[in-house]
Amino acid sequence: MSEGMIWGVILCLGIGTYLIRFSFLGLIGDRDLPPLANKLLRYVPVAVLPAIVTPLVLSPQATGGDFDPARAIAALAALAFGAWRRSVIGAILAGMTTLYFGLWVFG
Repeated sequence: MSEGMIWGVILCLGIGTYLIRFSFLGLIGDRDLPPLANKLLRYVPVAVLPAIVTPLVLSPQATGGDFDPARAIAALAALAFGAWRRSVIGAILAGMTTLYFGLWVFG
């Protein structure tokens, strides 16, 4: 694949992404969403965060796919904090803090 073709694909994907976002935000952004849509959108961060984190905990590339106790403990800390405080940002910060401390302890 040539460099020009790669840039063409990147440009097309960028335009497509812009149009998809504009269709939602630009065309209906000034109207209120239905109550059901608002209720369902509240669960998006709660669904996306585990989908991103789970592969990194169960088979991290940093360790060649081997189990890493520091990452497992950090995931459990984030889960516990999130369940306790119901805060996505707090869960992320708790997990990050625990991970950095765990990597320091476990080397």
